[in-house]
Parts: sequence; structure tokens; C-alpha cells
Amino acid sequence: MGVLYYGSESLPIAIEDRTLAHLKAVIVTKLRRHESFAVSWRHPEGEPAGRSTIWVHPAIPLRFEFDEPVAPELNRAWLEELATSANVLGGVTLVEEHIAPAVS
Repeated sequence: MGVLYYGSESLPIAIEDRTLAHLKAVIVTKLRRHESFAVSWRHPEGEPAGRSTIWVHPAIPLRFEFDEPVAPELNRAWLEELATSANVLGGVTLVEEHIAPAVS
């Protein structure tokens, strides 16, 4: 389980490593362009039901922490889906990764 530290918030945001790696790629790309946007997610099992949103801005410190020492191979289709959602009014919404069926 990875962790996103956001701003001066002392409580980290727990996000599965693979999901966090994809989110990191989208966030870094947007921040390089000096673009602000929202990131929203549903609370995981074991936490009170609901959802959360943060406003990501280039001036707010971020730190990504991963349990796995090796970065996963990124799924281009999932990255594109997340990046596209970053450009709409609601911002990035963390959604499940869609795995394309193997072609035989």
C-alpha cells in the first residue's frame, strides 16, 4: 500500500502502489504545466464510507511513498483515462484499472 502525503496534512492518504504510480504520473505531468486540478476517490474498505477530494496546486507540497521498491509498468490506457478526467470539471477520479483481455 502506497502513501500520498499532501500539503501540511499529517494524515497520509493510503493508495494501492500500482494506482499511486499511475496517479503520480498524471499529477507530475499536470504540475509541470503549472495546472491545478482536483483528485477524488472513494474511501477504501475498512474506512468510513464516503469519498474525498483534494485540490492539487503547484505550490502545495506532495510526497509519494511506495511499498514496492520497483516501479510497475504503467498501463497507457489507464493513464490516458486518468489524464482525460483531470481536464474535466470534477478533476481526476481514481477508477479501477481496466485490463484488456488477452488476444489469442
